[in-house]
Amino acid sequence: MSQSVSPVTTRPVRMVFTTRAGGASSSPYDSFNLGDHVGDDPADVAANRARLADTVGLAPAEIVWMEQVHSNTVTVVDRPQSGPVETTDALVTTTPGLALAVLVADCVPVLLADHTAGVVAAAHAGRMGARNGIITRTVERMVELGATPAGIQVLLGPAASGRHYEVPAAMAADVEKHLPGSRTRTTQGTWGIDVRAGLIRQLMGLGVTAIEADPRCTIEDEDFFSYRREGTTGRQAGLVWLTGVAR
Repeated sequence: MSQSVSPVTTRPVRMVFTTRAGGASSSPYDSFNLGDHVGDDPADVAANRARLADTVGLAPAEIVWMEQVHSNTVTVVDRPQSGPVETTDALVTTTPGLALAVLVADCVPVLLADHTAGVVAAAHAGRMGARNGIITRTVERMVELGATPAGIQVLLGPAASGRHYEVPAAMAADVEKHLPGSRTRTTQGTWGIDVRAGLIRQLMGLGVTAIEADPRCTIEDEDFFSYRREGTTGRQAGLVWLTGVAR
């Protein structure tokens, strides 16, 4: 008897974004909070992370987390870690089966992969990190490990949209100076920032053109955690990993 193989299991790279639904955490972290630094019950966070790992077919130890600090620091990892990688906002690996995780609640989760070269990355691109070049530095580190800009595929996850990300005029001008294409107007007519728009323009300038962006806004869509909307809240995650399947 022949057995069919799911298309998902034959992909060389997997990319996943979570929502806030389906977890163990109580309000205001309800319910699939994956952030262990926001004040949630550690047992609930551990249960949610275990559920995530089981759902995507990994062991919890095979997911690498970061201590995100809104920097432009990029770290290369090649094995499971005993805890979050300290003071970094992007992870890069060439190790199959090692998933890289980024936590967000309005910032842009950026997943990158060159499956031909066998290099993947996950980056946390908030206003400051994006302004200060976290994505440029991530692409540069991937290239050092064998990737090519033309071979890199990028997926930008749900994040604060320019429609609702209101900031002072001076801040919008400053970010625009460093991340052209990011300054915009909100639905209220005030100055705002569209980090995803700026990142797409930046990536294209680096020669990366295979870019997809989830248009959902975390501020307006209550399926997601949003620091701007809620203040004290949880974090959703983006994951990327090499499956080890050749293509």
